[in-house]
Amino acid sequence: MLRMTGREPRDGRAGGSRGSGGKDFPPGSGGSRGVVPPGQQGVLTLAAVPIGRADDASRRLAAELASATVIAAEDTRRVRWLAASLDIELRARLISFYDAIEARRIPGLLADLLAGQDILLVTDAGTPGISDPGYRLVAAAAAAGIRVTALPGPSAVTTALAVSGLPTDRFCFEGFPPRRPGERARRFAELAADARTQVYFESGRRLASTLAELTASHGPDRQAAVCRELTKAHEEIVRGTLAELAAWARPKDPQDPKDQGSGAVRGEITLVVAGLDRRSRRRIRDRDAGDIGGPVGPPQPG
Repeated sequence: MLRMTGREPRDGRAGGSRGSGGKDFPPGSGGSRGVVPPGQQGVLTLAAVPIGRADDASRRLAAELASATVIAAEDTRRVRWLAASLDIELRARLISFYDAIEARRIPGLLADLLAGQDILLVTDAGTPGISDPGYRLVAAAAAAGIRVTALPGPSAVTTALAVSGLPTDRFCFEGFPPRRPGERARRFAELAADARTQVYFESGRRLASTLAELTASHGPDRQAAVCRELTKAHEEIVRGTLAELAAWARPKDPQDPKDQGSGAVRGEITLVVAGLDRRSRRRIRDRDAGDIGGPVGPPQPG
């Protein structure tokens, strides 16, 4: 059964006490008095925030931060920093909403929404719910008939894809690769023959091993791009084959002055990997049709 939600805009922001000075409060503490009639319930707004520079914030985001009465934030310190950078005085109740407590926070936030309280959801950077807290709250709000909307803006996924120089017509976002070696190997093996461009998040300390594993699963000649600290002062985009990037990312040998390794890669990393090209896919199909046997691995050069 389809469920549609919406309402006419109303003046001001609903519920909650203003003038809190951006203090942290638990959800459900805003003086809510119970469930209000449909159409008067609160609105959950997912607000995308800059992925690096505060001055990338839109005017609408600045206005929403200034007028919000409740902000659920992955890190309340980050939203205070953003507001200060934009010369905004926060008057909202700030509710921490990070991975470890996301499930515990949802009932209180739903109660506030059902009581007519609007909530602005922000994460540390980018768009809520994209490899960040948010999707569980969105699902619960939608199931309860609460209106969910978005304030669009930056995303490291699409930014990295756009600057990678790799095909953008079809792509998939894989988030952070699994940490367990067996799960990682299976995931990469599944994606090796995928024609879509692949986008991953990865930490700097795991980047070298991830690139080495992708070289083994996808083939050394697969094109890729490492996007580091996007939009920030030390932004760096390194393009090449997986084999070249794996060699670049490995720790530098202090005993070898000619070592071309990058040393420890720091900062926030978005990795973009090309999909399997048409020629390689045809080669695999021909091999399978000929029943050569053996597992389907990465294409070999030549």
